[in-house]
Amino acid sequence: MFKRLLWLGIGVGVGVVVVRRLVRTADAFTPSGIVGGLSNSANGMLGSVRSFVEDVRSAAAEREAEIHAAFAGGEMLTDYEMESDEH
Repeated sequence: MFKRLLWLGIGVGVGVVVVRRLVRTADAFTPSGIVGGLSNSANGMLGSVRSFVEDVRSAAAEREAEIHAAFAGGEMLTDYEMESDEH
């Protein structure tokens, strides 16, 4: 008798876990779930683009400061020096 109750309890527990996962998966495919997923993806991509733009701006400002410092010191940057810094 006890063995049967044990297996019944295990079956009920597994059934609850499976149903909860199925409901969660089904909610992801509802219109509101799809919109939420797209919104999260768009926000993540927007953050990545903003970070990239900030990195480019800071690198450009750093390079511009180097060029201004070179000219202020009386140095002339040749085309060769400019190209070698790019690679």
